[in-house]
Amino acid sequence: MHQQTKKRIMLIDAHSHLNGYDLLDKGALDAALAEIVEHKIFTVSNSMDLPSYRRNLEIAAKCDLILPVFGVHPWYASEYIDRLHELHEAVERSPMIGEIGLDHYFIEDRTAYRDQARVFEYFLGVAADQDKSVILHMKGAERETLDLLNRYHTRRAIVHWYSGPLEIFRELVARGAYFTVGVEALFSKHVQDIAKEIPPDRLLTETDNPGGPKEFIGRPGTPILVKDVIRKLAEIRTTTEEAIIRAVQANLTELMRNDPRLADAVKKIKFGDITEIS
Repeated sequence: MHQQTKKRIMLIDAHSHLNGYDLLDKGALDAALAEIVEHKIFTVSNSMDLPSYRRNLEIAAKCDLILPVFGVHPWYASEYIDRLHELHEAVERSPMIGEIGLDHYFIEDRTAYRDQARVFEYFLGVAADQDKSVILHMKGAERETLDLLNRYHTRRAIVHWYSGPLEIFRELVARGAYFTVGVEALFSKHVQDIAKEIPPDRLLTETDNPGGPKEFIGRPGTPILVKDVIRKLAEIRTTTEEAIIRAVQANLTELMRNDPRLADAVKKIKFGDITEIS
Protein backbone atom coordinates (compact mmCIF):
# COMPACT_ATOMS: atom_id res chain seq x y z
CA MET A 1 0.00 0.00 0.00
CA HIS A 2 1.33 3.43 -0.93
CA GLN A 3 2.33 5.57 2.05
CA GLN A 4 1.39 9.22 1.85
CA THR A 5 3.90 11.70 3.25
CA LYS A 6 2.64 14.81 4.98
CA LYS A 7 4.65 17.66 6.41
CA ARG A 8 4.00 19.57 9.57
CA ILE A 9 5.99 22.38 11.12
CA MET A 10 6.70 22.87 14.79
CA LEU A 11 4.31 24.84 16.97
CA ILE A 12 5.66 27.38 19.44
CA ASP A 13 4.48 28.07 22.99
CA ALA A 14 6.80 30.91 23.95
CA HIS A 15 5.35 31.33 27.43
CA SER A 16 4.20 28.55 29.72
CA HIS A 17 4.74 27.38 33.31
CA LEU A 18 4.97 23.60 33.14
CA ASN A 19 5.82 23.29 36.83
CA GLY A 20 2.28 24.53 37.48
CA TYR A 21 0.87 21.16 36.45
CA ASP A 22 2.22 19.77 39.73
CA LEU A 23 -0.59 21.67 41.46
CA LEU A 24 -3.28 19.88 39.44
CA ASP A 25 -4.58 16.32 39.44
CA LYS A 26 -2.13 13.47 39.41
CA GLY A 27 -1.18 12.75 35.84
CA ALA A 28 -1.77 16.30 34.58
CA LEU A 29 1.92 16.89 33.90
CA ASP A 30 2.37 13.58 32.10
CA ALA A 31 -0.66 14.36 29.95
CA ALA A 32 0.72 17.80 29.12
CA LEU A 33 4.11 16.37 28.16
CA ALA A 34 2.39 13.78 25.96
CA GLU A 35 0.56 16.60 24.12
CA ILE A 36 3.81 18.50 23.64
CA VAL A 37 5.47 15.47 22.09
CA GLU A 38 2.49 14.40 19.98
CA HIS A 39 1.87 17.85 18.52
CA LYS A 40 5.54 18.93 18.39
CA ILE A 41 5.11 22.05 20.53
CA PHE A 42 8.38 23.74 21.41
CA THR A 43 7.68 25.16 24.87
CA VAL A 44 9.48 27.85 26.85
CA SER A 45 8.74 27.06 30.50
CA ASN A 46 9.09 30.21 32.58
CA SER A 47 9.86 30.27 36.28
CA MET A 48 8.35 32.31 39.09
CA ASP A 49 11.14 31.79 41.63
CA LEU A 50 14.03 29.46 42.45
CA PRO A 51 11.95 26.36 43.39
CA SER A 52 9.89 26.59 40.21
CA TYR A 53 13.07 26.88 38.14
CA ARG A 54 14.54 23.77 39.73
CA ARG A 55 11.31 21.94 38.96
CA ASN A 56 11.29 23.21 35.37
CA LEU A 57 14.81 21.85 34.93
CA GLU A 58 13.59 18.43 36.09
CA ILE A 59 10.64 18.54 33.72
CA ALA A 60 12.77 19.66 30.77
CA ALA A 61 15.08 16.68 31.34
CA LYS A 62 12.16 14.49 30.27
CA CYS A 63 11.52 16.21 26.94
CA ASP A 64 13.80 17.83 24.36
CA LEU A 65 11.03 20.23 23.28
CA ILE A 66 11.11 22.16 26.56
CA LEU A 67 13.35 25.13 27.31
CA PRO A 68 13.40 25.97 31.05
CA VAL A 69 14.23 29.59 31.85
CA PHE A 70 14.78 31.39 35.13
CA GLY A 71 13.34 34.58 36.54
CA VAL A 72 11.54 35.93 39.60
CA HIS A 73 7.99 36.98 38.87
CA PRO A 74 7.02 40.39 40.31
CA TRP A 75 4.49 38.66 42.58
CA TYR A 76 7.44 37.07 44.39
CA ALA A 77 9.88 39.96 44.26
CA SER A 78 9.60 40.83 47.95
CA GLU A 79 10.71 37.32 48.89
CA TYR A 80 14.04 37.88 47.12
CA ILE A 81 14.76 41.53 47.80
CA ASP A 82 17.40 40.60 50.40
CA ARG A 83 18.46 37.39 48.66
CA LEU A 84 19.58 38.56 45.26
CA HIS A 85 22.97 36.93 45.81
CA GLU A 86 21.19 33.56 45.81
CA LEU A 87 20.03 34.08 42.23
CA HIS A 88 23.40 34.34 40.50
CA GLU A 89 23.90 30.63 39.77
CA ALA A 90 20.42 30.19 38.29
CA VAL A 91 20.74 33.35 36.20
CA GLU A 92 24.08 32.20 34.82
CA ARG A 93 22.69 28.79 33.93
CA SER A 94 19.50 30.02 32.28
CA PRO A 95 19.84 30.74 28.54
CA MET A 96 17.32 33.58 28.82
CA ILE A 97 15.56 35.33 31.70
CA GLY A 98 11.87 35.02 32.43
CA GLU A 99 9.41 35.72 33.79
CA ILE A 100 10.43 39.11 35.18
CA GLY A 101 8.92 42.58 35.32
CA LEU A 102 6.43 44.74 37.18
CA ASP A 103 2.80 44.26 38.18
CA HIS A 104 0.74 47.20 39.43
CA TYR A 105 -2.58 45.61 38.45
CA PHE A 106 -2.94 42.31 40.27
CA ILE A 107 -0.73 43.58 43.10
CA GLU A 108 -2.56 46.50 44.67
CA ASP A 109 -0.23 46.99 47.64
CA ARG A 110 1.86 49.93 46.50
CA THR A 111 4.47 49.25 49.17
CA ALA A 112 5.50 46.19 47.12
CA TYR A 113 6.30 48.23 44.02
CA ARG A 114 9.74 49.31 45.22
CA ASP A 115 10.74 45.69 45.76
CA GLN A 116 9.42 44.78 42.33
CA ALA A 117 11.49 47.53 40.72
CA ARG A 118 14.68 46.59 42.56
CA VAL A 119 14.43 42.91 41.63
CA PHE A 120 13.51 43.78 38.05
CA GLU A 121 16.48 46.12 37.78
CA TYR A 122 18.74 43.38 39.11
CA PHE A 123 17.63 41.11 36.26
CA LEU A 124 17.88 43.82 33.62
CA GLY A 125 21.41 44.57 34.77
CA VAL A 126 22.38 40.91 34.57
CA ALA A 127 20.71 40.56 31.17
CA ALA A 128 22.78 43.49 29.91
CA ASP A 129 25.99 42.09 31.35
CA GLN A 130 25.37 38.60 29.96
CA ASP A 131 23.67 39.74 26.75
CA LYS A 132 20.56 37.65 27.39
CA SER A 133 17.02 37.95 26.14
CA VAL A 134 14.27 38.67 28.68
CA ILE A 135 10.61 37.67 28.94
CA LEU A 136 8.54 40.46 30.45
CA HIS A 137 5.45 40.82 32.62
CA MET A 138 4.23 44.43 32.73
CA LYS A 139 0.59 44.35 33.80
CA GLY A 140 -0.56 47.81 34.87
CA ALA A 141 3.02 49.08 34.83
CA GLU A 142 3.64 49.44 31.12
CA ARG A 143 5.19 52.91 31.21
CA GLU A 144 7.41 52.09 34.20
CA THR A 145 8.60 48.90 32.50
CA LEU A 146 9.38 50.67 29.24
CA ASP A 147 11.34 53.37 31.08
CA LEU A 148 13.49 50.71 32.75
CA LEU A 149 14.08 48.88 29.47
CA ASN A 150 15.35 52.13 28.02
CA ARG A 151 17.49 52.89 31.07
CA TYR A 152 19.18 49.48 30.92
CA HIS A 153 19.39 49.44 27.11
CA THR A 154 17.73 46.04 26.98
CA ARG A 155 18.49 44.61 23.55
CA ARG A 156 16.13 41.66 23.18
CA ALA A 157 12.77 41.46 24.93
CA ILE A 158 9.69 39.27 24.60
CA VAL A 159 6.61 40.99 26.00
CA HIS A 160 4.29 38.40 27.47
CA TRP A 161 0.52 38.86 26.99
CA TYR A 162 0.49 42.59 26.36
CA SER A 163 -2.90 44.18 27.07
CA GLY A 164 -1.92 47.74 27.97
CA PRO A 165 -2.19 51.10 26.22
CA LEU A 166 -1.68 51.18 22.46
CA GLU A 167 0.66 54.16 22.76
CA ILE A 168 3.14 52.20 24.85
CA PHE A 169 2.67 49.11 22.70
CA ARG A 170 3.79 51.15 19.72
CA GLU A 171 6.82 52.43 21.60
CA LEU A 172 7.74 48.84 22.43
CA VAL A 173 7.34 47.95 18.77
CA ALA A 174 9.67 50.82 17.85
CA ARG A 175 12.39 49.51 20.17
CA GLY A 176 12.21 46.04 18.61
CA ALA A 177 10.25 43.99 21.15
CA TYR A 178 8.62 40.66 20.34
CA PHE A 179 5.08 39.96 21.58
CA THR A 180 3.39 36.74 22.63
CA VAL A 181 -0.34 36.41 22.00
CA GLY A 182 -2.41 34.01 24.06
CA VAL A 183 -5.91 32.96 24.94
CA GLU A 184 -7.26 36.44 25.74
CA ALA A 185 -7.14 37.15 22.01
CA LEU A 186 -10.12 34.81 21.66
CA PHE A 187 -12.27 37.10 23.80
CA SER A 188 -10.92 40.66 24.04
CA LYS A 189 -11.38 43.23 21.26
CA HIS A 190 -8.52 45.30 22.71
CA VAL A 191 -6.12 42.35 22.65
CA GLN A 192 -7.32 41.49 19.15
CA ASP A 193 -6.49 45.03 18.03
CA ILE A 194 -3.00 44.64 19.49
CA ALA A 195 -2.57 41.20 17.90
CA LYS A 196 -3.54 42.62 14.52
CA GLU A 197 -0.97 45.40 14.79
CA ILE A 198 2.04 43.33 15.90
CA PRO A 199 4.61 43.43 13.08
CA PRO A 200 4.74 40.06 11.31
CA ASP A 201 8.40 39.58 12.26
CA ARG A 202 7.74 40.12 16.01
CA LEU A 203 4.78 37.79 16.56
CA LEU A 204 4.97 34.80 18.92
CA THR A 205 2.32 32.48 20.34
CA GLU A 206 1.81 31.41 23.95
CA THR A 207 -0.58 29.65 26.34
CA ASP A 208 0.56 30.76 29.83
CA ASN A 209 -0.45 27.25 30.89
CA PRO A 210 -1.78 25.91 33.05
CA GLY A 211 -3.17 28.73 35.19
CA GLY A 212 -3.26 31.69 32.82
CA PRO A 213 -6.12 30.50 30.58
CA LYS A 214 -8.40 29.36 33.42
CA GLU A 215 -10.15 32.73 33.79
CA PHE A 216 -11.11 32.63 30.12
CA ILE A 217 -11.88 28.97 29.42
CA GLY A 218 -13.00 27.84 32.89
CA ARG A 219 -10.30 25.20 33.32
CA PRO A 220 -6.52 24.91 33.36
CA GLY A 221 -4.96 25.11 29.93
CA THR A 222 -3.19 22.29 28.14
CA PRO A 223 -0.50 22.59 25.45
CA ILE A 224 -2.82 22.14 22.45
CA LEU A 225 -4.55 25.38 23.47
CA VAL A 226 -1.88 27.04 21.34
CA LYS A 227 -3.79 25.74 18.30
CA ASP A 228 -6.83 27.80 19.29
CA VAL A 229 -4.59 30.85 19.58
CA ILE A 230 -3.13 30.19 16.12
CA ARG A 231 -6.60 29.76 14.65
CA LYS A 232 -7.75 33.07 16.12
CA LEU A 233 -4.62 34.88 15.00
CA ALA A 234 -5.19 33.69 11.46
CA GLU A 235 -8.70 35.13 11.61
CA ILE A 236 -7.57 38.43 13.16
CA ARG A 237 -4.72 38.93 10.70
CA THR A 238 -6.72 37.61 7.69
CA THR A 239 -4.24 34.90 6.80
CA THR A 240 -3.90 31.15 7.16
CA GLU A 241 -3.02 29.10 10.20
CA GLU A 242 0.01 27.74 8.38
CA ALA A 243 1.21 31.27 7.68
CA ILE A 244 0.93 32.13 11.39
CA ILE A 245 2.78 28.96 12.41
CA ARG A 246 5.57 29.57 9.91
CA ALA A 247 5.92 33.24 10.87
CA VAL A 248 6.15 32.43 14.59
CA GLN A 249 8.71 29.72 13.93
CA ALA A 250 10.76 32.09 11.78
CA ASN A 251 10.59 34.81 14.42
CA LEU A 252 11.81 32.54 17.21
CA THR A 253 14.55 31.27 14.92
CA GLU A 254 15.64 34.85 14.21
CA LEU A 255 15.67 35.68 17.92
CA MET A 256 17.89 32.66 18.53
CA ARG A 257 20.16 33.60 15.64
CA ASN A 258 20.88 36.89 17.39
CA ASP A 259 21.33 35.27 20.80
CA PRO A 260 24.24 32.78 20.92
CA ARG A 261 23.39 31.49 24.41
CA LEU A 262 19.82 30.78 23.41
CA ALA A 263 20.83 29.17 20.14
CA ASP A 264 23.27 26.88 21.95
CA ALA A 265 20.60 25.85 24.46
CA VAL A 266 18.25 24.63 21.74
CA LYS A 267 20.71 23.33 19.15
CA LYS A 268 19.16 19.87 19.50
CA ILE A 269 15.84 21.27 18.24
CA LYS A 270 15.29 21.38 14.49
CA PHE A 271 12.84 24.14 13.63
CA GLY A 272 12.36 23.02 10.05
CA ASP A 273 9.67 20.81 8.55
CA ILE A 274 8.92 17.64 10.47
CA THR A 275 8.14 14.83 8.06
CA GLU A 276 5.68 12.17 9.15
CA ILE A 277 4.49 9.05 7.39
CA SER A 278 0.73 8.44 7.54
